Amino acid sequence: MSDFPKLIPAFTALQGSLRSEPSYPIAVDAVFVSGADFIRGDPSGTHVRLQVDALLRDGPTGAAIRLSYTGTIKTAGTGAGKVFAGAADARTTEFGDGFMHATFETGHPDLAGMETKVYVGAGRFILEQGKPVVVEYKISEVAV
Repeated sequence: MSDFPKLIPAFTALQGSLRSEPSYPIAVDAVFVSGADFIRGDPSGTHVRLQVDALLRDGPTGAAIRLSYTGTIKTAGTGAGKVFAGAADARTTEFGDGFMHATFETGHPDLAGMETKVYVGAGRFILEQGKPVVVEYKISEVAV
């Protein structure tokens, strides 16, 4: 079992920001500048597939960071399905219905390590009365 990959907590993406975990060696404190997403229903009707591209600006370094990710979210019989359907009884979801694989590009030497690592994440939706739906991801580096 020792040859299986492990996850190292790296970043939290929440409400327009991407921040490193305190113990992660690559320090990022970035805000989303712009982005585009494409969400399509899976033919099975049980999942949606995500494709997201975003541009971020890191505060400490001033560096531009490109974040790209693909993922799947289980919608059949889940809280995430209720969020996508706009159901009146939709609530904040737990992590576990949605997962993603992220890649990063940047030209700054302090952040260059992000470009060569493999990252995966788990997401959830946060719902608060009278506010837009917020997406949160916990992103981890995959390592051995």
